Amino acid sequence: MANFIASLNQSFTNAFTRVSLAERIMFVKHMSMMIHSGMTEVESLRLIRSQIRNKGFLTILDDIIMSVENGQALSTALARYNRVFGDLFVNIIKIGELSGTLSENLDYLALEMRKSQSLRSKVRGALIYPAVIFAATIGVVGGLIFFILPKILPIFKSLKVTLPFTTRALMAVSDALRSHTILIGFILIAVIVIMLVLRRIPVTRYILHRILLSLPIFGNISIGFNMANMTRVLGMLLKSGEKIVQAVSITADASSNMVYRKALQEAVIEIQKGKTLYAYFEEHEHLFPPTVGRMIEVGEKTGNLDNNLAYLAEFYENEVDEVTKNLSGILEPLLLVVMGVAVGFVALAIITPIYGITQGLKTK
Repeated sequence: MANFIASLNQSFTNAFTRVSLAERIMFVKHMSMMIHSGMTEVESLRLIRSQIRNKGFLTILDDIIMSVENGQALSTALARYNRVFGDLFVNIIKIGELSGTLSENLDYLALEMRKSQSLRSKVRGALIYPAVIFAATIGVVGGLIFFILPKILPIFKSLKVTLPFTTRALMAVSDALRSHTILIGFILIAVIVIMLVLRRIPVTRYILHRILLSLPIFGNISIGFNMANMTRVLGMLLKSGEKIVQAVSITADASSNMVYRKALQEAVIEIQKGKTLYAYFEEHEHLFPPTVGRMIEVGEKTGNLDNNLAYLAEFYENEVDEVTKNLSGILEPLLLVVMGVAVGFVALAIITPIYGITQGLKTK
């Protein structure tokens, strides 16, 4: 009974505990430094535990420390929390344990995780400006509709003037929004909840990721981002001594994009049948650019595949970095035009009848 409860608690912790990428990087860096200095794994884990504030992470570390103290390998203890750490994390450590290069593998893992974190931050940062412009547009238009227009409407109605189409259309929208505010609020909340649920369903995520890859500008960024991550992870695994089939399989599991995950899972099956990775990529050039396939082909022939993948990772990281730096400049004119049209339409709908009324009064 006690074992069942412990197993249930572990499953719950594995499923619901969230450990940030920054916390995992800190864990790996500190483990590497302490093992380099001659400390044992248990001593290193205990010292790291004293610096953690995340209660869920503390619970996980307590269990890992107990397991390692009882003679279990660190990678085996970590594997029980694969939803927290990921298969890539666990396998790199396992390879290091088997080859006697644990501290070196931890160093390399920390470096690659920092690169991944930096790339994600750049992509997210590039999307902040468009989001701010969009939010500002919604805020200005909403303010005019909900606060300015209701104060002016009684004047228009009392004067019984003929209103232009833009004003009548805006009045209809304003009345509908104000009359059904609660219903609209519920609908918005329902849409958000449904979207959050759909994001957790693999089929829906696959469709959304497929759409993202087909979008102008953002599709190219997504391809570059996925190429950088894929080549980095695959190169790291091969450099650590992992076999190609297992390395591609782990890379597939580490992919956050469902389209690339499915493609790499299919690649594993084809490689097991005797096909080279290059040959598979060549058949799927809409996902894997020719440059990637060619570099992999050369790497497979020369036995230098891990280094070629590292070059590719650096190349695509720089590509994504350049595109994201220029993204604001590309989108700014378009966003400003959209904002100007939206705000201008509302302002014109309000100002036009006022101007008509003042002109009518002057003629009298």
